[in-house]
Amino acid sequence: MSRKTVIAANWKMNMTPSETASFLDSFLKIFPVPTAVEIVLAPPFISLPKAAELMAGQSAVGLSAQNMSHEASGAFTGEINAAMLKEVGCQYVILGHSERRSLYGEDDLVINKKVHATLAAGLIPILCIGESLEERDGGQLEFVLSQQLEGSLAGIDAAQMPGIIIAYEPVWAIGTGRTASPEQAQETQCYVRSVLERLFGADVAAAVRIQYGGSVKPGNAAELISQPDIDGFLVGGASLDPASFAEIVKAGV
Repeated sequence: MSRKTVIAANWKMNMTPSETASFLDSFLKIFPVPTAVEIVLAPPFISLPKAAELMAGQSAVGLSAQNMSHEASGAFTGEINAAMLKEVGCQYVILGHSERRSLYGEDDLVINKKVHATLAAGLIPILCIGESLEERDGGQLEFVLSQQLEGSLAGIDAAQMPGIIIAYEPVWAIGTGRTASPEQAQETQCYVRSVLERLFGADVAAAVRIQYGGSVKPGNAAELISQPDIDGFLVGGASLDPASFAEIVKAGV
């Protein structure tokens, strides 16, 4: 089954509105019209309105938030809900990133609520999973990933799954300069797809797009994307420079 490559930029706590404007001024000149790759940018909350303003009228790049609350409204200081994201122009939301899990205590139950809320709002979840170096070295990789998938996708119907993007990010390779070898990445992506097949069936597993993340850069993007179960990337540091991110996108075309 053919799966459209999706390459997303997670800017994390980087890029002010003015820096976002500068990035898009360059990047949208490189990709003024849609390509074979689905391109997604995830600025910080404060920069989403500026990005949406500059991306209006173009269809080459989609807009994502980096997180959201599962609550619809109320006394949740500092939180952002799905309706707010939709009104500002978001189509995607990154959920369950390892930094949200480790630094802010988000567990699979919380992330599962966010997945349901995202789908109910008509947004596309980019659901992150991944193991630490200790878990990988301890032989826990498959257990950790299966637990994260089962917990984060609890109550999701098979019919909903093609509308969810999975992002596998080995935690030990995020921002460290270390990257799983193409063979390691493919082996794990294949395992993730096997868990999806067990949970939702072969047809669904074949349709779901699974990104790889973790120190992806122009120098390794082409070799990684050539692997049969890598359907794109969730890119951190290398996505902050428009030329660098453009080279990664071109590797997927």
